[in-house]
Amino acid sequence: MAETLFKEVRYDLGSLMKFIELGEIGLPDIQRPFVWKNSKVRDLFDSMYRGYPVGYFLFWQNSAADDSKPIGIEIKQKAPRLLIVDGQQRLTSLYAVIYGIPIIREDYSSETIVIGFNPVLETFVVADATTPRDKSYLPNISLLWDKATDLFGVVGDYLDGLRKVREVSEEEAKHIRKAIAKLHGLLSFPFTALELSSTADEEQVADVFVRINSKGKPLNQADFILTLMSVFWDDGRAELEQFSRGAKLPAVGKASPFNHFSSAPRFP
Repeated sequence: MAETLFKEVRYDLGSLMKFIELGEIGLPDIQRPFVWKNSKVRDLFDSMYRGYPVGYFLFWQNSAADDSKPIGIEIKQKAPRLLIVDGQQRLTSLYAVIYGIPIIREDYSSETIVIGFNPVLETFVVADATTPRDKSYLPNISLLWDKATDLFGVVGDYLDGLRKVREVSEEEAKHIRKAIAKLHGLLSFPFTALELSSTADEEQVADVFVRINSKGKPLNQADFILTLMSVFWDDGRAELEQFSRGAKLPAVGKASPFNHFSSAPRFP
């Protein structure tokens, strides 16, 4: 059997969040700012709440911490030991909501994603200005994982607010308590990560990324080139993205390294 370039590691959500908070899991320079719509973040939490699988992560053991960056905008305690190759959007979504911190958008503005939860119907919503006025919703689920939060107090306050607008039976109150406890318990949600060895070079990591992502929806040659640009020619990738947004192009910092790719890319 051939020696593998990866190992399989099991995590729960709480452990992943703690590693990101400490800075042990970070983003390599090949990754882009957060691009998911808030509705997709809502759907991620809904799937996890229902016990559905939400995919695995692909990490790269970091041998060059200086070339990586942490998730979020706050200062981290440690240099990353693991870099995210695949799963950045899911992990950023989870971290941003669990800790209630802002994410960085493509235009480098910051935004806080707020997700509401209806414990009666067990449904999630992207919160807006009307959500706090609707007593059937917890307006911001991030509150559940705040270290200063008393979970019993959250349940009590929710029931008190709901009872001000309608009657709540003891059976319904029991259902509400269970739903909120189930949501809070998502920190135990299981994940599987494939961790690429630190001996893998950037070209191998890019190759693994393309091969994995070509299984569900085949990548075309343009997709492949953009992936390589992210790894080998970050200045060029940044210029292309700015051009697509109609922005003024910066000065070129590095020449294109792609003249040594003499043949068309091959996919498995």
